[in-house]
Amino acid sequence: MQITDAHAHVFSDDEQRYPILASARQRPPGIGTVDHLQQQMASADVQRVVAIHTSMTYGFDNRFLTDTARENVPWMAGVCTLHPEDPESPSLLESLVRESNVRGMRSVPAGQPERHLDYSVEKHLDDPRVDALWTTAEKLGIAINVLIRLPLADELETMLQKHPELPVVLDHCMFAHGKDGLNGETLQKTLHLARYPNLHAKLTWLVAGSDQDHSFTDTPPLLRAVIDAYGPDRCVWGSDFPCEYYTPKVTYAEHVELFRQIPDVSDAELEAIFSTTPGRLWFGD
Repeated sequence: MQITDAHAHVFSDDEQRYPILASARQRPPGIGTVDHLQQQMASADVQRVVAIHTSMTYGFDNRFLTDTARENVPWMAGVCTLHPEDPESPSLLESLVRESNVRGMRSVPAGQPERHLDYSVEKHLDDPRVDALWTTAEKLGIAINVLIRLPLADELETMLQKHPELPVVLDHCMFAHGKDGLNGETLQKTLHLARYPNLHAKLTWLVAGSDQDHSFTDTPPLLRAVIDAYGPDRCVWGSDFPCEYYTPKVTYAEHVELFRQIPDVSDAELEAIFSTTPGRLWFGD
């Protein structure tokens, strides 16, 4: 199988060519670059990656993401993030898919500032301008990655009902946490949403969602519940690269190995989650 990392953020050291937001987190040179990503992939025998536009660094300026995705065919596919209230966003999405190896769009709620994302206040997902982008994605045959937290889950459900044929991926499963256990509200809502057959679960939070320092035994039961609810053909794994930022408790290779050790996960399930499902969603397998 071709192990595919469905969630990596990449950065450029050239801030003249690709300027960053004033609010962006300071990053040591070399961390999170494409070269660094390739080194980490090699350390874990990962063959393909889905690069997710880094909005907290570049806002809605997708140039680094699209240049990088275009330059690294066939082992990389790009997922852009467009401002839902920009009237040019639907046509821009069409051109990025056509010209820049963009194979998905990260959908964010309407009501965002002009240049950057604001995660501090929940906005509206079931907005006509968001819907226009979903309709464009459906026409283009690409997947939507939806980035929301629990308060917008009902609006996601509305959108899923309106677009039953559009592949949608729930980023980070709305940030479920191990401390909340199997009865936690976020996990239970994630499991509830499994009734929509076009929704997929992105399993990036084995470490990021854990409240433990080393053993990480609190999140595997939750991940197992999601796999059981969605089925491995609707689940994908992601590293949250660079791990130095997002999962500093483990290395990239350790993150892959920890996922392999989820209780009772079979080889067939791993092949679907690591390879077959992301291949279908983003690589045209």
